[in-house]
Amino acid sequence: MKRWVVALRLVGVGWYIAICIALGIGVGFWLDRVAGTGPLLTLVGLGFGLLLAFFGVYRMLLPALRQERDKDGGEK
Repeated sequence: MKRWVVALRLVGVGWYIAICIALGIGVGFWLDRVAGTGPLLTLVGLGFGLLLAFFGVYRMLLPALRQERDKDGGEK
């Protein structure tokens, strides 16, 4: 049963990453079309989506990593 919980958490993390990146690119592309700035805002949106994905994944996986560390003996 525990393996399914871990698997579903990882699937959720994957979707979170994909949505952050896709939304960043999509909003940047839309803003580029409105402002006529070429690929500049698309690249900014990509960077913002990547940063948001990185920090979100870190926050999502931090409790699981702490739980594993505590289970293994609590080395600090």
